[in-house]
Amino acid sequence: MNSTQRTTISLPRAHVKRQTTLTFIWLVPAIAAVTAAILIFQNLQSFGPGITIQFETASGLDANQTVIRYRGVRVGSVKSVQLTPDLRHVEVRGRLNRFASNLAREGSVFWIVRPEVGAAGVHALETIVSGPYIEALPANGKGKPQYNFEGADDAPVLKQGSGIEFVLHAGLIRSLGPNSPVYYRGLQAGKVQYLELSDDARVVNVHVFIKASFAPLVRSNSVWWNAGGIDVNWHLLSGLSMTAENLRAVVTGGVSFATPNEPEDAAPPGMSFALHEKPELKWLEWTPRIAITNAAVSSASQPSLDLENVNQPQKQP
Repeated sequence: MNSTQRTTISLPRAHVKRQTTLTFIWLVPAIAAVTAAILIFQNLQSFGPGITIQFETASGLDANQTVIRYRGVRVGSVKSVQLTPDLRHVEVRGRLNRFASNLAREGSVFWIVRPEVGAAGVHALETIVSGPYIEALPANGKGKPQYNFEGADDAPVLKQGSGIEFVLHAGLIRSLGPNSPVYYRGLQAGKVQYLELSDDARVVNVHVFIKASFAPLVRSNSVWWNAGGIDVNWHLLSGLSMTAENLRAVVTGGVSFATPNEPEDAAPPGMSFALHEKPELKWLEWTPRIAITNAAVSSASQPSLDLENVNQPQKQP
């Protein structure tokens, strides 16, 4: 075959396309970086002031786990728990959320909530699972900014709704405690707020709070007695008899009061009364006619806390 008979064969040519510099695979880390930046910015925006609270002991408190609450809402968290340089106290450093910044003011109170089993029942049972937490109570009004606090040993006494406080004097306390009920004719008219030893250490002062709807029943000649426990009597003719105010009073203790058929003027707030160990029979038979308004008891409804009336608790004797 000569050269004139050869046929020309054309080969295909490769076409090179330029690849774009940005591919979809790079979008994943870019989106992740933007998302992380947004989350960090949001966290920074939610940060409030840092506070330091000094407690006698901090058993159960853990950094980055224990929370700070107010009205059941998480308002901050504990960042560190350490001893003071003199090893006599515990210094807890926390961070409040921005919306709770007003808690960092002069007059605010912080205390540790732990499970308690006492005369008035079980308190803070949920902390058995979740662990202790720090409860906060804001100051009344607008105090100056403050970032260092001394933690309270006990929760402050909060008056529930409107009412009047009275003081009962007893030589000896057996079953009464904070939150023990106060009864009138078997209905709960209030509760015990706190107990304290008198200045001369001769009697125990029992501070009771009576709801506003029951307050008109308390007169200057009213009488009060211990309603806790079971009263056992033996009579030759009738035999053995046992009486009790109700089951709750047997378990938690309680106080009852009665007013004579000829009531005197309404008792002023803070008036003192003697707390008798047992009632006289005639007290139980009194049926005075006293005008009251809405003195009803409902187990389903709970009164709201009046944060404008806060008393610091006194240590029990």
